[in-house]
Amino acid sequence: MFERRPISGDLEAVRAEHAPDALVLDVDSDFATLPPAAAEDLGLLVDAFDPAAYATEWVPEDAPEPLHRYAGSDFTIGLPGDGTVTWTRQTDPPIVFCKARAEGTPDAFLDFLLAEALVQVGLDVPESFLPFFGDRYPDLDAAIPLDPAATYQIAAALYDAWLGLQTRPIFEAWAEERPDLHAAWVDAGDRLRDRVDGLPGAIARDETEFSDATELACAAIKHGLDLPAPFAALDTSAYVDYGADYAVQWASKTFE
Repeated sequence: MFERRPISGDLEAVRAEHAPDALVLDVDSDFATLPPAAAEDLGLLVDAFDPAAYATEWVPEDAPEPLHRYAGSDFTIGLPGDGTVTWTRQTDPPIVFCKARAEGTPDAFLDFLLAEALVQVGLDVPESFLPFFGDRYPDLDAAIPLDPAATYQIAAALYDAWLGLQTRPIFEAWAEERPDLHAAWVDAGDRLRDRVDGLPGAIARDETEFSDATELACAAIKHGLDLPAPFAALDTSAYVDYGADYAVQWASKTFE
């Protein structure tokens, strides 16, 4: 199910700088949350496991079932919405996974996704939005007057924005030292620009759900795009500093 992925010279350099011990693996199937039995197969490739455990009281009763399973005692990796490339530090060494859905993805963009994951592995950050919010997740849930699936989507987006604020300066610095990866980062941002610019009108015309708009705006933060209100308030160093508390306050003010 897992196979070591050969990576380019630029990616080798990113790995050496940010996550020198990390494995990069191709996965022969797609997954949202890697089943425990499959995750245990990683034992052939890693030195040790360090399964994460989260407090079940962080998860509201009506939260989507995958979040309940993720917070449970089983060794699980990944959550729905993680995308084509995901990573874990629940193994020693840490792992970056390239899912089967990557087939057909342009090479330059896929290299950027892999580089992004390696950078994230090297940051001292939670592995997903659940430990990022921790015991504040019920407060976020209470602040958002939408259904549990929408709250889940917004929470994941807010975590993505918080990560993006920390990775963006690194991507910006690649302009000279890793121009191909930098160009892929710029191109990915350019592809979002028109959609982000049109968000206020799309929301006003009920053409876009607020949760979808939040996901798009938060994805744009790592590319440094100009954001409309209320999302522009997330593009600040204060969000990096205050994390989940800032995100809950943002949600409360947005929906008050």
